[in-house]
Amino acid sequence: MIGQTPEGGVEIREARPQDVGLLLALIRELADYEKLSDQVQATEQLLDRALFGDRPSAEALIAERGGEPIGYALYFPTFSTFLAIQGIWLEDLYVRPEQRKGGAGRALLAAVAAKLRERGGERLEWSALDWNELALGFYRGLGARAMDEWVTHRLTGQDLVRLAGEAPAVGAQPRR
Repeated sequence: MIGQTPEGGVEIREARPQDVGLLLALIRELADYEKLSDQVQATEQLLDRALFGDRPSAEALIAERGGEPIGYALYFPTFSTFLAIQGIWLEDLYVRPEQRKGGAGRALLAAVAAKLRERGGERLEWSALDWNELALGFYRGLGARAMDEWVTHRLTGQDLVRLAGEAPAVGAQPRR
């Protein structure tokens, strides 16, 4: 258990393997909200491997109120070459609509920030859809600033396959 907020009774805990089905349901709720349901390809098996496999690529926290799940945060480590330190990319922050404005979003984000600080990190980053004024206002209220000078790029599908096919052989270097 990570903790409970004094007001609102929101409890934040780390996700467990038995939460994979719940997390996938919440991911689908988020996708519906963002009008991106057609892009969800995640399965319980893939999510389980990503969060709890031999080499986890992400972590998740679950918010509960009265023992009922009301939201989640999913995040993974990043690295800043300029700072030479770890950061965290917040991939998802979702609170069920009927539970919003009750402190769960702030509690989840605070828990992710605390995880980052425990690890010596200095940078917490995420993106938000430009039409989602509710989220954008929430983030501004926390003191977050938009990184308007940076443009996010994405390479997927056949374009990714084509580029990867151009890669020269990379020799493994022994680790110190």
